[in-house]
Amino acid sequence: MKAYLDIETSFDGRITVVGIYRPSKNLVQFILPNITAEAILDFLRGAEIVVTYNGSRFDLPVIEKHFDLNLMNYFESLDLMYDCWRHNLYGGLKKVEEYLGINRDLPGMNGYDAVMLWSRYETYGDEKALEVLLKYNKEDVLNLCVLEACLRMRENQ
Repeated sequence: MKAYLDIETSFDGRITVVGIYRPSKNLVQFILPNITAEAILDFLRGAEIVVTYNGSRFDLPVIEKHFDLNLMNYFESLDLMYDCWRHNLYGGLKKVEEYLGINRDLPGMNGYDAVMLWSRYETYGDEKALEVLLKYNKEDVLNLCVLEACLRMRENQ
C-alpha cells in the first residue's frame, strides 16, 4: 500500500500544507495550524511506502525538523526523483511532467508561487489564494501517481 505525499512551506520555512493521497482513502490536506505528527501518522497508518518527488531531501527532513517525526522510521520511502534520474529525466517535478506530457490545471505555477499564495492567505485572509494553493498541492500529490505509472511504463518498454 502506497501513500503519495507533498508539502508546501512559507517564506520562513513553516509547513503550511501537507497533502497525502492514499488510493484506498483518497486525498487529505492538512493546513496550518492543523498539521500535527499525529494527524499525519493517523492518515498514513496502514501504508507501507511513502512516495515523494525530492522528498528524501526536502519533504521528509522538513517534516522531521518541524514535528520530530521521522517517517522513515515507520515507512519505506520511494523518491521518484531518483527513478527519474535513472531514466535521464532531470529537473524539478514540473519540468519532468512537462517532458512526459503530464498535464496540469495550473500550468506554470511553481514553489515560489505556492509560498506567495500562502503569504496572501495568511496576511490578508485571501481565501481564493488558499483555494489555489490547495489545488496546486493536490496536483503535485496526484501527479506523483501519474509520474510513477509513466516511469513503470518506460521500464517495461
